[in-house]
Amino acid sequence: MNNPPDLDDRVYERFQLLVNAPALFNAIVTAAELDVFRFLSEHPNSNFEDIREFVGIPAHQLRVLLHAVCSTELACKEDGKYSNSAVAERLLASDGPDSWRHILIGWKDIYYPAFSHTTSALRAGTNTALASLPGDEPTLYQRLAHDPRLEAVLHASMRAFTLQCMGGLLDNGDLSSVRHLLDVGGGDGITATQLTQRYPELRVTILDMPSVTKLAESKLTADVGDRVLLQPGDLFDDEFPRGVDAILFSHVLEIFSAEQIRTLLAKAFEVLPSGGRIFLYGFNVSDDERSGVFSARLSLYLNVLATGQGMAYPAKDYESWMREAGCNSIKTFSQLQFEHGLIVGTKE
Repeated sequence: MNNPPDLDDRVYERFQLLVNAPALFNAIVTAAELDVFRFLSEHPNSNFEDIREFVGIPAHQLRVLLHAVCSTELACKEDGKYSNSAVAERLLASDGPDSWRHILIGWKDIYYPAFSHTTSALRAGTNTALASLPGDEPTLYQRLAHDPRLEAVLHASMRAFTLQCMGGLLDNGDLSSVRHLLDVGGGDGITATQLTQRYPELRVTILDMPSVTKLAESKLTADVGDRVLLQPGDLFDDEFPRGVDAILFSHVLEIFSAEQIRTLLAKAFEVLPSGGRIFLYGFNVSDDERSGVFSARLSLYLNVLATGQGMAYPAKDYESWMREAGCNSIKTFSQLQFEHGLIVGTKE
């Protein structure tokens, strides 16, 4: 059917994609879980029977799956032969720690089932989708401590996405003069590992929930030695360790309310020496809050499932909160990859 003449073609095409996206997204993840993209990477121009023999699902169901994947153009069919597109080859064929495969599985298993609760969650003003998970804690991150398998899925997803967007922090956040960094909410240690590899003299202390620091302990490699330390604790109830000369909040402040962010920044400022710096890295929505698909998805996920609050705040909000905490010198790096920004404040 042709587009109605009074509709914007670009927006209408995006509408058609969006309303079909949930089904197609799950087809892509299924193909990744069945290792279709890896198989096509190793065996380009494979025929249908080759793929069927590898994946081991009924022929009709494979036909449906391949049709869905080809409709997204992630796989290509030419003269009865199937191959990866360049995008699938780069993002989905590998099973490495930075593969989008891990990101998408996390979104499928944890994020996207929750979005059916969006209306009820926004009406209630709280993360009603959390009720599907065991426990009575108020956040997803706390409840996942009851389900180690699902917690590992989430951290594998976050680890891969962190690696995908690490360049914005590494290329713009100069830590060459930092000797001891506190990584608040540092997760499974991937950011700390990347930073210590870039800066051989740097030591990093990760402060996070006990179940998360236990996961980090299993992930840290021998080459970091004693340069990455783990401190299990509560970000709000426990004091921040002293003796650090910089503090990093990477992909963590987004999950909290403005009041909670002010509290964390004040705690960070209080333990830093004169000249110490606070690094804020993560999603930044555009200042007019009209665009940004990554930041919009994250903000909905936080409010529907993760914490019931928070969002990808504009950089101007973070700058204001850093000034309130006492930082006089603030530098912002905006429009980084995946709608990220880096804000650096100095205690003078």
